[in-house]
Amino acid sequence: MKIARALTLALCLTLPNLALAASDEPVFAARNAAENLRAATQALTDAREARDRVSALSNTIRAYEQGLQAMRESLRRAAIREYSLKLQIEARRNQLSQLLGVLQTLERASTPLLLIHPSGPLDTARSGQILSEVTPSLLRRAEDLRAELEEMMLLQALQTAAKDDLESGLKAVQDARVALTKAIGERTNLPKRFISDAEQLDTLLRNSETLNGFAHGLADLPFDSAPEVPASFAAARGKIPLPVFGALLRRFNEADASGLRHPGIILSARSVSLVTAPFAATIRYLGPLLDYGNVIILEPEAGYLIVLAGLGEVYGEVGQILSAGDPVGLLRGSDPAARDFLVEASQGNGEIRQETLYIEIRQDRNPVDPGAWFALADK
Repeated sequence: MKIARALTLALCLTLPNLALAASDEPVFAARNAAENLRAATQALTDAREARDRVSALSNTIRAYEQGLQAMRESLRRAAIREYSLKLQIEARRNQLSQLLGVLQTLERASTPLLLIHPSGPLDTARSGQILSEVTPSLLRRAEDLRAELEEMMLLQALQTAAKDDLESGLKAVQDARVALTKAIGERTNLPKRFISDAEQLDTLLRNSETLNGFAHGLADLPFDSAPEVPASFAAARGKIPLPVFGALLRRFNEADASGLRHPGIILSARSVSLVTAPFAATIRYLGPLLDYGNVIILEPEAGYLIVLAGLGEVYGEVGQILSAGDPVGLLRGSDPAARDFLVEASQGNGEIRQETLYIEIRQDRNPVDPGAWFALADK
């Protein structure tokens, strides 16, 4: 009787086509992100004019950001699944170790002894029947353990291979940002409105002590011409996409940790995330402003202003007319190392620094709740 040997063999064999039901979803998410990235990269290759190149680079950066986020989620789920498997395997291993010990003891016994029970032939027959019923159950348990061991090994291999993917992805998105900055500098085909007196803008900037005061004064500075409005900003209420790939951190007039309230919302996003124009608009101001870091103020329609504050880098010139989705800057900070990304993804300990983007929408000089204008997922 070779029951113990059969069990041991079942634990060691592997099935190459094993389906990982627990990790299918993150794998598919990462695969979809990779397909989006390839499509964006192809768009970049096909771009010929400067404006096309800016658009393609913007799409590429967004695809990288989404791909990295998908990888982070898949690694997080893989780590959770791996931990769960370790607990299951440990529990099954203790049970099987005891059973295998008994079976190996029986295997070392001679056949005559196995056929003879001290209580006589009837009990010998009963013990043989019990053993024949127990053996399939043991084999099933061994098979379950083998499958769990293989799944855990594949999950560990997935996390190990992710380091190379992360390093190449982080390097590629850095290169794309550099290329985007260059392409924006070479862009010459954007329509532009000219402010009637540029010195008034400089004077307003020097004399403003608050963002509210600056925005009030900015609304009074006229342009030489009115832009063509392709769509109504007011009609787009509740449908405008967020300008950065992030999450809502603080709502309109919600108090922060120090009790301060601001007439805008705050989004949390990865460092150096791409910030885009949420709606077709004219750049009214861009550059440093008070303690808000770099700020860009857009006018999507007469009587409305969109304020984006907290950028590390801003793109464009005052008076340029942007289309929805055009890049306007990058958040502050720097990219994490691949190792830090792996640690944060697997442990969820927040090691990777998050940056914030402050957003105001002003209607007739008064701040209104941006949450009512943007398509927020958690409304």
